[in-house]
Amino acid sequence: MAKPIVAIVGRPNVGKSTLFNKLCGRRLAIVDDRPGVTRDRLYADCDWRNQTFMIVDTGGIEPFSDDVLLRQMRAQAQTAIDHSDVIIFVTDIRSGVVATDKEVAQLLMKSNKPVVLCVNKCDSVGEPDPEFYEFYNLGLGDPIAVSAVHGHGTGDLLDAVCALFPEQTEEPDDPDAIKVAVIGKPNVGKSSLVNAVCGEKRMIVSDIAGTTRDAADTEVTVKDQKYIFIDTAGLRRKSKVDDEIERYSVLRAVAAVERADVCVIMIDAVVGFTEQDSKVAGIAHEQGKACIIAVNKWDAYEKDDKSMDSYRKKLMNDFSFMSYAPIIFISAKTGQRLNRLFDLIQYVNTQNAMRISTGKLNDVLAAAEARVQPPTDKGKRLKIYYITQASTRPPTFVCFVNKKDLFHYSYQRYLDNQIRAVFGLEGTPTRFVIRERDKNGK
Repeated sequence: MAKPIVAIVGRPNVGKSTLFNKLCGRRLAIVDDRPGVTRDRLYADCDWRNQTFMIVDTGGIEPFSDDVLLRQMRAQAQTAIDHSDVIIFVTDIRSGVVATDKEVAQLLMKSNKPVVLCVNKCDSVGEPDPEFYEFYNLGLGDPIAVSAVHGHGTGDLLDAVCALFPEQTEEPDDPDAIKVAVIGKPNVGKSSLVNAVCGEKRMIVSDIAGTTRDAADTEVTVKDQKYIFIDTAGLRRKSKVDDEIERYSVLRAVAAVERADVCVIMIDAVVGFTEQDSKVAGIAHEQGKACIIAVNKWDAYEKDDKSMDSYRKKLMNDFSFMSYAPIIFISAKTGQRLNRLFDLIQYVNTQNAMRISTGKLNDVLAAAEARVQPPTDKGKRLKIYYITQASTRPPTFVCFVNKKDLFHYSYQRYLDNQIRAVFGLEGTPTRFVIRERDKNGK
């Protein structure tokens, strides 16, 4: 199941970004007294009472004129209505109910989406000011007094939000099915690939970038192995994300990656590698997913007998941060190498779930240290007592050392390469957690 999405909406300067930072526990959004500082949507995971959801900070409305203000306000609010599971409507007790608040409230009441009315800047402890009761006039139920700066009332706010999440009525995913997210820039052929693997036209295919708006699931069975393909909207550079609906499509794509076991990162063979391809791949890499780089439209690429090798070498350099990812050249249009793609998906999924015994890991560690000694600094040498695997998806290794500062990234990368040389781990990122132990073993 995808995580619920909670959007924070409201007019400028009511404290949306401050509330967002407080709820997610990090200073991710820029906070400024000037309206319109938040221009791009920010999103982060939020946990409350064993419930995890995605919280979204929406940008304020730039008041160029009355007409633009009204149009942008409606577009902003309507987008949040259409693409969120719960909406937090933020108002300001200091300014009271203003005309813009009433406009937004009317739009929210016409929707079927649940809304939590937040009255921000109630900074004093105890009974709220008399002005607080004015917000009942918005017709959105009981308002909740909150101080985003001090954190007062945020617990009550989150309780109200979690109570409105839709019930998880869908059947749980088949544990034997491999969930595959097809990600990439717009118009690289993601929907064409999903259509090709399922043998029917399930997705709208168009040369117009951005046709796919939401992540959609398609179930396919090949050689008795079940796959669930998640087609996602294309991820563009932030400067290109100027359409309100597409901004939320990016969030859905990120959520789809989180649900997936394997991510197929699609590249347009004719266009070649771009900076945005690296950013799209980085989303899957950061979330620890098994990854495959699929070069699509290979049938349309002008090539000779050396084209594939040279193209592969260039991509390995371009994707140097994820050199573990295998590269396959396909054509969603002609079906070229799609059978091989299924085999590769199954393989990298197994690698991502691999568990290595502590004994074997420490054998590799001993051999690696004998070959290249751990680094020293000011006469003190790094000592790695032992290494063990803490979890899978991705494989995560815990190293117990005498001093964390001595464990340079270069030696960590060397150790990672030694483990991969023995155990493979192709197609999956790895994680290293460094922990200090004193002489007493504590």
